[in-house]
Amino acid sequence: MKNLLKYLGNYKKEAVIGPLFKMLEAAFELLVPVVMARIIDVGIRNQDRPYIWRMCFLLIFFGVLGLCCSLTAQYFAAKAALGFSAELRSDLYRHINRFSYHELDRAGTAALVTRMTSDVNQVQNGVNLMLRLFLRSPFIVVGAVFMAFTISRKLTLIFIAAILLLSLVIFLIVRTTLPIYRRVQQILDTVVRRVRENYVGARVVRAFSRQQDEKKEFEETTGLLKKTQLLAGRISAMMNPLTYALVNGAIIWILLLGGGQVYSGSVTQGEMTALVNYMMQILLALVALANLIVTVTRALASAVRVNDVFAMEVTMTDEGNTVQKEKENSPRVAFKQVTFAYDHAKEPSLSDISFEAWPGETIGIIGGTGSGKTTLVSLISRFYDCQEGRVEVDGRDVRQYPFRQLRRKVAMVPQKAVLFAGTIRQNLMCGKEDATTEEMEKALKTAQALDFVREKPEGLDTAVAPGGKNFSGGQRQRLTIARALTADAPILILDDSSSALDFATDAALRRELRENTQGKTVFLVSQRVAAVQSADRILVLDDGHLAGQGSHSELLADCPVYREICLSQLSREEVTAYEQ
Repeated sequence: MKNLLKYLGNYKKEAVIGPLFKMLEAAFELLVPVVMARIIDVGIRNQDRPYIWRMCFLLIFFGVLGLCCSLTAQYFAAKAALGFSAELRSDLYRHINRFSYHELDRAGTAALVTRMTSDVNQVQNGVNLMLRLFLRSPFIVVGAVFMAFTISRKLTLIFIAAILLLSLVIFLIVRTTLPIYRRVQQILDTVVRRVRENYVGARVVRAFSRQQDEKKEFEETTGLLKKTQLLAGRISAMMNPLTYALVNGAIIWILLLGGGQVYSGSVTQGEMTALVNYMMQILLALVALANLIVTVTRALASAVRVNDVFAMEVTMTDEGNTVQKEKENSPRVAFKQVTFAYDHAKEPSLSDISFEAWPGETIGIIGGTGSGKTTLVSLISRFYDCQEGRVEVDGRDVRQYPFRQLRRKVAMVPQKAVLFAGTIRQNLMCGKEDATTEEMEKALKTAQALDFVREKPEGLDTAVAPGGKNFSGGQRQRLTIARALTADAPILILDDSSSALDFATDAALRRELRENTQGKTVFLVSQRVAAVQSADRILVLDDGHLAGQGSHSELLADCPVYREICLSQLSREEVTAYEQ
């Protein structure tokens, strides 16, 4: 929690004013038993009605002042807590956005979402209550003991004993519940992950009639969450009964011992009433402190989880990198003995890969599932860093570029078509913020998407649902291709981006791409031979190794792996025709 308090830096004034006014409220509250004692010992004893009325008005005055102080404290504490959470969440978001795919893969989406939402909210609640009650409750306790000491030193010992016992109870309960609340947040990660998986994979779940199985697993997870929360709740619930029992026992002792002092005249009846009131104030203050500690305990558990994200070192940065100039007569992309392995992988995903891609050249990449095709193109945009060798763009190592400059050179269409909530126009402008309508329509035409966009009443301003759920799979793919084309980057990567298209649309798309990507370096990643056979050069990957590179006819003659792929998709007559 200490590491996160820096986010209160811009709210120091509010963080001071809030507790200050709470202490003022507590001060007025501590004066109430004194006034009550005066009413009994002076007003009632002397039957002085005017004096009683004056004291009653004084009580009302203290109450109004206390209310004003309380409202002021609530306002400034809430402002500080909300500002704290806003800055914390923004910084956490920025930190996560700096993560490379290594960190994102390791942390997991569900865990990051939980930390960004639930955990930050828990920390915010803890800060809010801390500002309101952390100083007020101890001030009430210490103030009540001091006021009791001015009345009777002997009876004050009961106050001290009660406070020590109450503190022990609170300490034991907090120590027991803290690890349980941490466990609750971990289970909540699992719940979020299951919800996300079922939402994203709803069609798969229904297609295989897995609804009941998924429901059972979800109920088991939520049942464990409920069981863990109930355990923490039962332990926390013991706090109030135990504190009330201890305080009521202390009041009984005060009445028993104080009765004799009243009889002897060393303590007045009004002072005895004040002592009981002070003990009740201590009770309420400690109950509030106990509830505060429960909330802060949960906040601390969440703060640890948030700090875990901040503690994750960003393994791939562009700090210190300056804008790079292109080297003349250099290939657009060059891989030089590149070897790459994912975290904790037993074998490299790519081994000793070397090739060059020049401006205006179309490179096809083909291979079986898991052969490393997507991994290879991910290295161009520096989503990952290779362990050995180097990847160059325009003659410069990609690790020398600022991320923004490098990724402005690359327009990528991922395997899974991703659209954002908004409009078609806003999605197309992701790669080029100042794109004109003509540029977007040209990109849509090349991507074979212009016709169905024009059929929409709103055209480019047609709303896009989250994830593009209001479009078919083929339409989403064509829109993501159009988005990449709108960016007009010198390197275009199409990572199996036409898998949902029919053969006629796919053929028309390839034809349009050849005509409208002159001068660009295009990477076509596919498992279809038909999609890559017309490429200037084809890279054949086999289990992370470069099994061959060349034109379609050259590879048929010299690369057994490519020939096997062709025979699995084309007729023997087609393969033989190329060989001849």
